[in-house]
Amino acid sequence: MKRRISSAWTFIYKFPFPVLWIGGFLIGTIMLITKNGLTDLSITSLVVTIAGALLLYWVCMRLKVVKIDNEKLYISDYFEEIEIEKSNIAKVTENVFININPVWIHFKNPTIFGKKIMFMPKARIFSFFSSHPVVEELRKFAHIDK
Repeated sequence: MKRRISSAWTFIYKFPFPVLWIGGFLIGTIMLITKNGLTDLSITSLVVTIAGALLLYWVCMRLKVVKIDNEKLYISDYFEEIEIEKSNIAKVTENVFININPVWIHFKNPTIFGKKIMFMPKARIFSFFSSHPVVEELRKFAHIDK
C-alpha cells in the first residue's frame, strides 16, 4: 500500500504560492515603471522580481509528490506519476538550511523527471537545522549509506 512521504502542502508551494508572489511583484513593478518610469526603485523592484521568480522556481516549482511502498517509489508532478525501483536510488540528500527542508533523491538511471527529484517532506515542529527522518528512511529503503 502506498504511503505519502511528501508534504500535503506540496501543491500550494508548487502552484498558487509562486503564481501569487511573482504576479504580485510583477504587477507592482509594472505600476512603478508606468507611474515613474525607469527609476532606481523600479529597477530594483524588477531585479527583486526576477531573482524571486528564479528562487521560487528552484525551491518550489520543481517539487514532486513522493509516495512509497515496500518495493517502489511513486513520483508525481501532478500531471504524470512514475514508478521507481528502489535499486535505482543512488543517494538521498537534503538541505536543512531552507525552511521547507527539501530532500533530493538521486537516481542511478535517468527518469522522465531527470537524474534527481526534489520533494518537501512533511513538516516537523522545532526541527531547525536537523536532518529529516525521511532521509534516513529512504536510505534504509534503498540500502545505501550517506
